[in-house]
Amino acid sequence: MTEVGLLERTVKLLRPVLPRRFRGDIPVVPVVRLSGIIGFSTPLRPGLTLASVAKPLDRAFAWPRARAVALLINSPGGSAVQSHLVFQRIRQLAAEKERPVIAFVEDVAASGGYMIACAADEIVADPSSIVGSIGVIGASFGFAKLIDKIGVERRIYTSGVNKAMLDPFLPENPEHVARLKAIQDDIHGTFIDLVKSRRGAKLAGPPDDLYSGEYWAARKGIEYGLVDRIGDLRSTLRERYGDKVETPLVSAGRGLFGRTTPGVGADIGDLLDRPGLTDELISSLEARAIWARYGL
Repeated sequence: MTEVGLLERTVKLLRPVLPRRFRGDIPVVPVVRLSGIIGFSTPLRPGLTLASVAKPLDRAFAWPRARAVALLINSPGGSAVQSHLVFQRIRQLAAEKERPVIAFVEDVAASGGYMIACAADEIVADPSSIVGSIGVIGASFGFAKLIDKIGVERRIYTSGVNKAMLDPFLPENPEHVARLKAIQDDIHGTFIDLVKSRRGAKLAGPPDDLYSGEYWAARKGIEYGLVDRIGDLRSTLRERYGDKVETPLVSAGRGLFGRTTPGVGADIGDLLDRPGLTDELISSLEARAIWARYGL
């Protein structure tokens, strides 16, 4: 018997006792969950950043003999920079490892969440999933009249004439607003170019609607070319790779004592021991308001 024949026979004999992940006859599609507000992290509601998802993405794309990598996305958006960094990392790994990427949308993939979904070669969503919101938003409050009413004097010292631009305790300055709008338009243009580059000829909706910041349920998303099909992770992957397909969830790494990586998750006991819990609760309410934009 040749060495090759002996090796094949040995592998055949050992296959039933090998861990499933090392068995070449069982298809594997590792899953990375990308959930939360992008770039906005509190212990009560961990957000998404490149730092928090880099290791799970690396592990998923390095999985032995994986047929593809699945992204389970549930995000209303957030930081444009972090959204783009995560998008870029996914595309870099997909090219390096030559692995197809499939995005599965849960409740919402809107704004930056949709940008990340565009890193996939295919976008699958539930009929009630929310997609789109291809736009840029900035929000604040104005307290100038309030401090006048209660007799507070605002004192501000800068070494640059625009250093206090958009200060909420000063009257709104039209020139400052125009500068902010110019920055938003620049970021919006980058977002639009990214969607066009990834979705290409699939895009069928009117540009004035697609890039207005509006969002839709998945069926309308299919009509507009933002989504490829209706489905869920388990059914879609079984249909494509067979009933025996394995879908291991690649989670964030844990520290020496078993706690999740900072910025990825936290135990409620840790929260009660932290200083500034009130600030964290307020931040959590702000996060709740962002999700509420999409009726969630």
